[in-house]
Amino acid sequence: MIDPGRRRRILGQALYVALFLAILFWRLLPLAPGRVVWPGPDLGLCLTLLWVLRRPEQVPVLTIAALYLIEDILLMRPIGLAAAIAVLGTEAARKREHRWRELPFMVEWLRVTMLLALMMLAYRFVLTTFFLSPPPLGQAMLQFIATTAAYPLVAGLAAWGLGLPRSTADRDARAR
Repeated sequence: MIDPGRRRRILGQALYVALFLAILFWRLLPLAPGRVVWPGPDLGLCLTLLWVLRRPEQVPVLTIAALYLIEDILLMRPIGLAAAIAVLGTEAARKREHRWRELPFMVEWLRVTMLLALMMLAYRFVLTTFFLSPPPLGQAMLQFIATTAAYPLVAGLAAWGLGLPRSTADRDARAR
């Protein structure tokens, strides 16, 4: 028999991996070939940060690294760069998760926004340092704005549909 805590952790990790891969699959679909569209939000990053802040034990660092490495390969980005930045960003959030847990959602959103901005700047800085062409600044800013705006929507859907409430008090209330 498997321990209920371990079972919940494994099922949560499997659900996170399945959702991340579904988002990645959606990004790979040629929905509008030949048409230039505005960059959408990075829902995978929103989901990852949300899961790290709500259930850090369900998202180990190696899982995040492996998923972002797969994403780098499939999206033809510099291999390992986005994975390294995602790991650094999520580990910074994980380290401060216990302090963020009881704060209002607006503070969490502001901190996630600052973390997303730092991750975007780090990505552009590393690309520029190694003389690789970064994506156009306008597109990067639009994606940052879209990702920041999508975070509350992802958080609301996660709390409603996936059972990922914000705090332990919310979890206890749902368990009753």
